[in-house]
Amino acid sequence: MAYVVRVTAPLPARENRRGTARHEVPEPLRNDVRVLGEFLGRVLRESVGDGLLVDVERLRELAIAAHDEPEGDALARAEELVAGFTLERAEQVARAFTCYFHLANTAEEYHRVRVLREREAHADPHTLTADDSLPSAVAQLATEVGEQEARRRLAEVEFRPVLTAHPTEARRRAVSRSIRRIAELVAERDVLSTGGVSLAENDRRLLAEIDTLWRTAPLRQSKPTVLDEVRTVLGVFESTLADVLPAVYRRLDDWLLDGDAGTTPPVVRPFARLGSWIGGDRDGNPNVTAEITRAAAQLASEQALLELERSAVRTAAGLTLDGAGTPASSELNALWQRERSLSEAIASRVAAESPNEPHRRALLFVAERLAATRSRNADLAYGTSGELEADLLVVQRSLVDAGATRQAFGDLQRLLWQVQTFGFHLAELELRQHSQVHEAALADIAAKGVDGDLEPRTVEVLDTFRTIGTVQKRFGPDAARRYIVSFTQKPEHLAAVYELAELAYGGAENVPVIDAVPLFETFADLQASVGILEKALELPQVRKRLAENGRRVEVMLGYSDSSKDVGPLSATLALDDAQRRIAQWARDNDIQLTLFHGRGGALGRGGGPANRAVLAQPPGSVDGRFKLTEQGEVIFARYGDPHIAARHIEQVVAATLLQGAPSVERRNAEAADRFRPLADRLDVASRSHFHALVKAEGFPQWFAQVTPLEEIGLLPIGSRPARRGLSVSSLDDLRAIPWVFSWSQARINLAGWYGLGTALESVDDLAELRSAYEQWPLFATIIDNVEMSLAKTDERIAARYLALGDREDLAQLVLDEMVRTRHWVLAITDSDAILSRRRILGRAVQLRSPYVDALSLLQLRALRGLRTGDAPERTEDLQRLLLLSVNGVAAGVQNTG
Repeated sequence: MAYVVRVTAPLPARENRRGTARHEVPEPLRNDVRVLGEFLGRVLRESVGDGLLVDVERLRELAIAAHDEPEGDALARAEELVAGFTLERAEQVARAFTCYFHLANTAEEYHRVRVLREREAHADPHTLTADDSLPSAVAQLATEVGEQEARRRLAEVEFRPVLTAHPTEARRRAVSRSIRRIAELVAERDVLSTGGVSLAENDRRLLAEIDTLWRTAPLRQSKPTVLDEVRTVLGVFESTLADVLPAVYRRLDDWLLDGDAGTTPPVVRPFARLGSWIGGDRDGNPNVTAEITRAAAQLASEQALLELERSAVRTAAGLTLDGAGTPASSELNALWQRERSLSEAIASRVAAESPNEPHRRALLFVAERLAATRSRNADLAYGTSGELEADLLVVQRSLVDAGATRQAFGDLQRLLWQVQTFGFHLAELELRQHSQVHEAALADIAAKGVDGDLEPRTVEVLDTFRTIGTVQKRFGPDAARRYIVSFTQKPEHLAAVYELAELAYGGAENVPVIDAVPLFETFADLQASVGILEKALELPQVRKRLAENGRRVEVMLGYSDSSKDVGPLSATLALDDAQRRIAQWARDNDIQLTLFHGRGGALGRGGGPANRAVLAQPPGSVDGRFKLTEQGEVIFARYGDPHIAARHIEQVVAATLLQGAPSVERRNAEAADRFRPLADRLDVASRSHFHALVKAEGFPQWFAQVTPLEEIGLLPIGSRPARRGLSVSSLDDLRAIPWVFSWSQARINLAGWYGLGTALESVDDLAELRSAYEQWPLFATIIDNVEMSLAKTDERIAARYLALGDREDLAQLVLDEMVRTRHWVLAITDSDAILSRRRILGRAVQLRSPYVDALSLLQLRALRGLRTGDAPERTEDLQRLLLLSVNGVAAGVQNTG
């Protein structure tokens, strides 16, 4: 079915820029992609034969031709080619394109690392430019508020990434491991000679790894368990975060201290604290139980203790300082005597390994105690990480007293930073549950008594609170004290947390430390947030916590459900307004506020560059503290490589510091006042148009018909169910992840832009909109993010998905709004094509889009067969092809959910 695009403004001509983009690709990246592509072709030929490679090439050439000549018939011919494939060949072609994307993504990621390394190699630490590095941010802040005030703010800055297991990472762990090995070999090629045995060996190993990638089944046979998800993320800690965070502290400290770096006490206080929802988030996930929460905390602690033990051993290896020239202080001798009293056998062995090396032997004994803590040997174990830190400080002070300052503030300081950052728990395990679950549990207890025959879910709720106490007793209060309440809609929802805790422990005096954190998710909840918070201050448990914690309050804002509720533009404006009002409430009540941003990876869930988002926040809403969720595939994209992880952390912390600079606060405040009438007009028009679509009769069923929503639910990519209910009769029970993921798979990305075009057209004042883009950071961020989202859409592919439904009216609404939004974004940014001003990102999208189109056509073939029911293939075979294509499209468009 053909749909007519109807817009009120003339559209810019679509311009073919693939040829230009291809030439703009940096030579090292182009060479890496070429080598990987050629090796993949060789593997396909060896594995399946020339026929597969011929079919892949034919489809690739037609897809490219369709982009180069959009008015031609190449796309239709590509569709015919796909229709003629046997199902076995269609699967092979889908897997081939998916492998290509994995390899291309690997090459692009490594090129980012290459660029970062080159930038670091040529950077002059004494000459800062206006970039987004942390030293530059400190320098800029100092020019505005003075050196002393800038240092004070730096000492108090907080960055809290919270790792979550939302199922947007469609790759198997086996596939991810294979990709990581390929990435290491790509990096190795950079340091090898241009020929000879070394490069030949690399070629051989690279071909073997690509062959393994091709032969590894891309689909999991079963869903990962919650503890599988915990172990996956712990792998990221082991490979990058354990080392990256101390390295970021060191880099900043070296700059601040200049020539004194490494010889004087550090001025950088550890500003990062990790959090995790994996094993604690039970909202809608029946697989997260009290037992799982305890196990998750134990796994994280084992990883932290193992890393600290290894780090202590490595540090001790460098402290071979002879006691004659570097004598132990009396304090260190006392520490050694205490250690000997714990185990004479270990002390004798350590002393024999470190003859007349008092600092080394003390630290080796510390490593033994860490091993004992991990194995739960009560005679040797540390009780808390504070005890460990005290012992390390004794060693450090002794080195300083002996004049060995470089050893005192070298690797030993790195170990201290690790202890201060990770403790014995690694990441605070945050718990989350839906407010309705608490209400049902309280009603059950009221009817039957706490010792009555309670419903299993009520028993689980009480066991969860008992688990908090168990975890805190083992690892300290910071290991698990935050309890997030989903859909907080009244102060009683916060009171329920404390009431249930008291019921679980038989009274308030035995309850562990708990901070109930409200989560405001829907548009209505965001609007009501301040009133709820105001009344929450009257709760005695809240007043008690404020007295204990220095009047610190955390409030979480949900990006996903608010966007699904009123559309991406209205949700962004509502979130901005809520932050402004909550920040004012905090100032009025002398509260130290931390806003917790529940941002997803995709633009429809609050995704996009985090540092730019921070700088666009309302004045006073950040105040040196930034906390956000890092979800699914985003964890690996941001923290999978140490260089990229360090860059991301620096950028976000730099933005967190700068957001409180007078110039930034003044700009944001003035822009908010200046463009408030515009914001109101945009909100009304956007929300109305969004609701006209999603509240149309039959929309949920139509949505499930024109996207692979139901089939995505079959993917074993996460332990959490895709929806709270059993059907798609209502969007209320559909989680935001499949909502965004499904539109992304259909090449529509509706969740990231729908409603914006109509809103901009309703203003019909290009000069005013361009002024807003130049002067209002929030609006600029919205437009730039939507531009990125639109770059991954395709009207022709989208129209084919929309034709799977029987609602021409809804399909036409979507296509018209897509074109309308693209027109206004280009007009506001004064561009001739999407992403033309962002050359690096633009050329990457342009070059990979035809390959995504090829996978989309394969997916459409499967989806048509499943929807019509008259395909000759079996349903399960069509589902397999569709799921294979889902993996490929996810790899091709990236940040999908």
